[in-house]
Amino acid sequence: MERKKTRVIQVGDKLIGGNNPITVQSMTNTLTKDIQSTVNQIHRLETAGCDIIRMAISDFEDAKAIKDIKKSINIPIIADIQYDYRLAMESIKYGIDGLRINPGNIGSMNKVKEITKACKEKNIPIRIGVNSGSIKKEFLDQYNGVNENSMVYSALEQIRLLEELDFNDIKISLKASNVQLTIKAYSKMSQVCDYPLHLGVTEAGPTWRGTIKSSVGIGTLLAMGIGDTIRISLTGDPVEEVKVGREILKSLGLLNEGLEIISCPTCGRTKIDLIEIVEKAEKKLENINKHITVAIMGCPVNGPGEAKEADIGIAGGNGEGLIFVKGKILKKVKEEDLLDELVNEIEKLD
Repeated sequence: MERKKTRVIQVGDKLIGGNNPITVQSMTNTLTKDIQSTVNQIHRLETAGCDIIRMAISDFEDAKAIKDIKKSINIPIIADIQYDYRLAMESIKYGIDGLRINPGNIGSMNKVKEITKACKEKNIPIRIGVNSGSIKKEFLDQYNGVNENSMVYSALEQIRLLEELDFNDIKISLKASNVQLTIKAYSKMSQVCDYPLHLGVTEAGPTWRGTIKSSVGIGTLLAMGIGDTIRISLTGDPVEEVKVGREILKSLGLLNEGLEIISCPTCGRTKIDLIEIVEKAEKKLENINKHITVAIMGCPVNGPGEAKEADIGIAGGNGEGLIFVKGKILKKVKEEDLLDELVNEIEKLD
């Protein structure tokens, strides 16, 4: 797929846009002012592969916490600001790496000017976010309700406020809970500007449903070459957002890190507890950072044959299984030893 070339911005040590890798973001759900809880959650997110973290800044105590949080983590922080420009200024003061604001909600142009001036001095980018539920009435009236046009032109108005102040260190998000609207809005924005795009399906829902909606929406856009950074919005543990985001990128060949597990659906030929084995394998293998494909198959038909392109795998039998490498059988082991032996063989791989 050919990726749309966008401008490059920098968030902390991460480059976004252009030919740079697509980054995976998440947002903490702790109280930001609870520094230890927030740091602990970010450490879990870092382990899962999060590239950039966003935090809600609701008061001055939250803003002040940024300084101590930054000392204890390894990824850039974006401050999520609603309405109060003073919180943006305090976040900048305490070392934030990026801002998420809507200039039109901050107040007078003087306040917006003060923010952009401070961001320019410290090379801090601003993300302009327009959700389907936050479109200005004038655009709803002009474009006949909530649609890709009202979303895009509402965002363009916000962008122009910053451009008038000679500020161009911008990325854009156009999120909707409706997957088709999300795709249409980002597709249109990609045609009318070259700022990097932050992809997401907002309010996607609980983990299972939200994963499906996000995978369809974000995956479609990425397959079209649109998107420079992503956030999966799930009602649940934010670590799951990162896992889903990385798997979406892997499935499209946009991330070549960590192992990939493939497994077959069960059928009448399956003589081992494949479902339990796959669930246990995911947990055993989640911290192995080798770029390999691991196949976990229910029988010899779907084993060394259909999964011969996998780097390594297992194929179940009747209370036992085969371990194979690149389609060639390595050895036969008892069912209860399959996973341990698989892990041992994976650790031997270069």
